[in-house]
Amino acid sequence: MLTKPEDPAATTPGAPASAAIIETDNLEVHFQLQGGALSRVLGLGQRRVKALDGIDITLHRGEVLGLVGESGSGKTTLGRALLGLVPATDGRIVYHAPEGPRTVSEMRGKELRQLRTDLQMVFQDPSAALNPSMTIAEAVGHPLVIHKIAKGKELTRRVHEALEKVGLAPVERFADKYPSDLSGGQKQRAVIARAIILGPEVLVADEPISMLDMSVRAKILQLMLDLKNDLGLSYLYITHDLASAKYFCDRIAIMYLGRIVEIGPTAEIFANPRHPYTKALLKAIPEPDPTRTVPRDLPRGEIPDAAEPPLGCSFHPRCAEAVASCGWESRDLRVVLEQHWTRRTADYDAERSLVGDLERFDRPETSATMTAGDPIETLALMERIRAENPDEPMWTGVRSLESDGRQVRIDFHDGVDPALRTAGGVEVACVLYPEGGTAAGSGSSG
Repeated sequence: MLTKPEDPAATTPGAPASAAIIETDNLEVHFQLQGGALSRVLGLGQRRVKALDGIDITLHRGEVLGLVGESGSGKTTLGRALLGLVPATDGRIVYHAPEGPRTVSEMRGKELRQLRTDLQMVFQDPSAALNPSMTIAEAVGHPLVIHKIAKGKELTRRVHEALEKVGLAPVERFADKYPSDLSGGQKQRAVIARAIILGPEVLVADEPISMLDMSVRAKILQLMLDLKNDLGLSYLYITHDLASAKYFCDRIAIMYLGRIVEIGPTAEIFANPRHPYTKALLKAIPEPDPTRTVPRDLPRGEIPDAAEPPLGCSFHPRCAEAVASCGWESRDLRVVLEQHWTRRTADYDAERSLVGDLERFDRPETSATMTAGDPIETLALMERIRAENPDEPMWTGVRSLESDGRQVRIDFHDGVDPALRTAGGVEVACVLYPEGGTAAGSGSSG
């Protein structure tokens, strides 16, 4: 059982927050998928993945801030960017060092290497993080050697001290062993020892327990909490597991497709989640009591293509609470048509001839036209599809569905790309919560 001490600044309403240790300002990290000279010659566009798309976040001293989201949400990229392991495309990362603010996003070479003494990372897979040809003592002491901080007896002393702090004691039993001689939990303790040996202020922990046996996960989290209190550490805890974040984190930031969609104190996130994505993640937490039946209204569909995210709110194609202004588009129409044909396979050929090529709907546009068949029959088909499933959220975004005698045209309402705004004790990026914190609509959000 984890025993996390209460943080008065995190639990008392109106209490002053501790000083910031890391801040980001409109941080963006983009990765180019294709391009170059050949693409320009052939007239091909450059596809970019917006791994981080305008992140504003603050980590306070002594705080554990959790980053939670599905794979591909940008959690690991944000953690690596804070350490300078991934270059920022735009925006700023500021580390408030004891000697004064330093802009991480502008650091290069020697200055960036020196940053490693203050900011360290605990990686997900301890087996991959440790060099199999180095003993545990060599691996843990390697940062001291690289930075020319200690050698000889002083190096040995500090290595033994670090091993004792993480529970690898007696140190004589572990120092001369190789990673293959250790269990998964012991290897992760060695990785943590290597991370703290330089005396950092911040640890970025990237899924530090996800590859460990269930029996040791709580022990590793408790170790990290003990080190936080003993060494004055601040943590950025990256995870897809809200259950562990509940017990380990002071605040939680929910990420989806490169953006933070909700952020606030852990207790508030769990007691009163605002964003529909947060609600879906909470419903996915396993219920240990087999006698209880818990509804699993999980998001429909797949995570969209990060190179061409949905218009408006990126979560709207999977959202059960989506409204007209969420950003409906032609790609959503294609999904609705394909879902209809999975239910009505016998009518597929005839109806497909009325709709025509679906690939033209793959461009993100706020209108769609159908010219393949008779406009009257095509319009009647669309009305039938709407009638058979009137609760489909996409229909709320349809501003008009009509025929001009030559084609059928569907126009969608203009979408809103919501920014984070205050809603009670959290910040949430959702059109259901306009500025001011009151949920829009009648009971559409919890």
